[in-house]
Amino acid sequence: MNPSDFSFLGLFLQAHPVVKFVMIGLTLASVWCWSIVIEKSLAFRKARSQTDEFERVFWSGQSLDELYLAMSQKPASAMGALFVAAMREWRRSIEGTARPPAGVQMRIERVMEVTITREMERLERRLLFLATVGAVAPFVGLFGTVWGIMTAFQGIAASKNTNLAVVAPGIAEALFATALGLLAAIPAVIFYNSFQQSATRLSQRLEAFADEFSAIVSRQLDLKT
Repeated sequence: MNPSDFSFLGLFLQAHPVVKFVMIGLTLASVWCWSIVIEKSLAFRKARSQTDEFERVFWSGQSLDELYLAMSQKPASAMGALFVAAMREWRRSIEGTARPPAGVQMRIERVMEVTITREMERLERRLLFLATVGAVAPFVGLFGTVWGIMTAFQGIAASKNTNLAVVAPGIAEALFATALGLLAAIPAVIFYNSFQQSATRLSQRLEAFADEFSAIVSRQLDLKT
């Protein structure tokens, strides 16, 4: 190995085994973060598109029963799943009764709350890993840097040579670990915040739809009583 090789591969190969372990861990964490970023980017984009399409169909004037029958087997969106869950509870409650039993609206609202929670948990799955990497990776990289600097100083003391050509490779190897930590952490934090914002907006849309559907149920109950 050439001690003056400052390429990424050269710095890795020259590093202490502990620092190598840190570098490998940070690299794997970064790769996994980017796979989550790609997956969630597609998932949130699809969720927004499907929600827009469902709202268009829902407010087009189509019969709610017809829409329920069309979507009951496999809702295409989170809002569709919310609608199907509410309609299923509504149909079960009024089936075979001349007057809706007490507590129907409360049960429907509860079903919608549970469905919103379930759908948001599905969309937000694995986002915690991004937050963890964003918080921990810089410190892991710093640990690798501290260890690398300690090793470099030990080498300097053993060789009794403080020439820059002797000191520079060890310091560069150590700082490379910090760079990898930041490389993993910065995108993780940026995309975590972005996805959380997207999740909040979608959750607000689902809650607004739940309120609107609850108002529709209330009007239907008033007509039946």
